[in-house]
Amino acid sequence: MKPFVKVSVVATGYIAAVLIASAAVAIRVEYTSGPDAQASSGMYAFGDALLFVAVFGVLALVPTGAALVFLRPYRRFWTLLSAVGLAVAVTGVIAAILFAVGRHAEASPLATWAEVSVLRILVAPLLALAFLVCAVVAPRRSPRLALLSATALEAAVSAYGGFVWFVPLFFDRPY
Repeated sequence: MKPFVKVSVVATGYIAAVLIASAAVAIRVEYTSGPDAQASSGMYAFGDALLFVAVFGVLALVPTGAALVFLRPYRRFWTLLSAVGLAVAVTGVIAAILFAVGRHAEASPLATWAEVSVLRILVAPLLALAFLVCAVVAPRRSPRLALLSATALEAAVSAYGGFVWFVPLFFDRPY
């Protein structure tokens, strides 16, 4: 396959992901418009942004996988990708630690970092999926193991976020 065709296939996949994610947000906006949405417009806007990122991120795994298949012969690419993947995964662990330590702290730089780390924890599930796709497509053992390690770290950060934010909803009832 010619390089132009490969790039076109990947670009078409990303364009389709953007269009489908935009449609998902448009449908959500259509069904959630009303006085509640007007009163809490900032929260609804953040929810719309999260929905777009989630839908786009999951759908973009397909063209990303195709691009990675096209890049299988390039050994340096996989070495660099595995190193970057591990570095990014470590930032997730650091964000989880900062959140755990600083979420109940008084107003301070630590508390500010804990608040900002929430955004990093929110993207951990998507990064775990992306690293898993990379690991599945990786042509050699060492990048595959590094990317699987990055997947495990991101999965742990995702599990921590789920445990801290969602378990109390089910077990911390005030009645």
